Amino acid sequence: MNNQKNSKDINSIVKGDAIRYLETLPDDSVDMAFADPPFNLKKRYNHYDDKKSINEYLEWCKEWLCHMVRITKPSGSIFVHNIPKWLTHYSCYLNEVALFRHWIAWDAMGTPLGKTILPNHYGILWYVKSKDFKFYDVRAPHRYCRNCKTLLKDYGGKKHLIHPFGTLVSDVWTDIHRIRHAKRRDEHPCQLPVPLLERLILMTTDKDDLVLDPFIGTGTSAIAAKRLGRKYIGIDIDDKYVEIAAEKLAHEEPQKVSDCYCSIYLGKIQTLRDKDYSLIEPALQTVPLIVGGKTIKELRLPYFKKQEGIESDSRANSIYSCVLGQETVEQPQLLEERTHYSVKSDE
Repeated sequence: MNNQKNSKDINSIVKGDAIRYLETLPDDSVDMAFADPPFNLKKRYNHYDDKKSINEYLEWCKEWLCHMVRITKPSGSIFVHNIPKWLTHYSCYLNEVALFRHWIAWDAMGTPLGKTILPNHYGILWYVKSKDFKFYDVRAPHRYCRNCKTLLKDYGGKKHLIHPFGTLVSDVWTDIHRIRHAKRRDEHPCQLPVPLLERLILMTTDKDDLVLDPFIGTGTSAIAAKRLGRKYIGIDIDDKYVEIAAEKLAHEEPQKVSDCYCSIYLGKIQTLRDKDYSLIEPALQTVPLIVGGKTIKELRLPYFKKQEGIESDSRANSIYSCVLGQETVEQPQLLEERTHYSVKSDE
């Protein structure tokens, strides 16, 4: 980033108004812009009114969307997360100033509002500014029975053709889940899971690329960026959220397997780049694929068979020593280790 004023904000969380800060950024200066704005659903924020009129809300959104497109490099990507109701309006504007790539449907059950079917996904709009955008195929692991370790999906007569680790990610994501339990959340009404952002970052950026989030909240996208060796700038108007995000980031370090960045959650690989699979493969547990009583190939589970080759901070010894169906670190304990916040027991 050539702007000296903004360069000092790299790898930090800035307290301020999103639009006012975006106005200070130069054109074509970030590699990935991600926004998860308030949904105008009357959520309780400390320093933001989440019950604007429709016109007021959409005009406000158009203003920061315009800046997100402006500051993203021609090789970069723009992602916007929201409910379908608002994304349809966003796309009408973005179609005029950027190139549509995908509407990613993230499987996450919502609350029915009035006379409607049950909303069962959030959307992530993906736009770019040129045909020369960065993109990498990423894979999600196959799903297995926790007890017998057999594949849950029936591939019919084509099981011998499947990839040993998992499928290429599509535009429907059912394997990353919301943070449902209050004891595992920060004090924020709309917190996204880190693996969701890690997948987007792995798909569209390289090491040391700059990720910007104008509504950083308690730091999800910055944490994902730091774990994956990317630079970041986060902005939030709430000083409490800025403090929580900064505290969490202080305890994060890059996570790599066989010198490859990948998304890991509770010792399980959530996402890896297809081009990195051959390097990561030796570190993974195996299970035979049996068809008709015969082993036709070896599959690779998303769990590590040993800790060597995994680079992270001192927490790696406990976080990554997991086996299929048995997590050695419970999620509340992991949250406490990563944030230094105490977690109350259900007992």
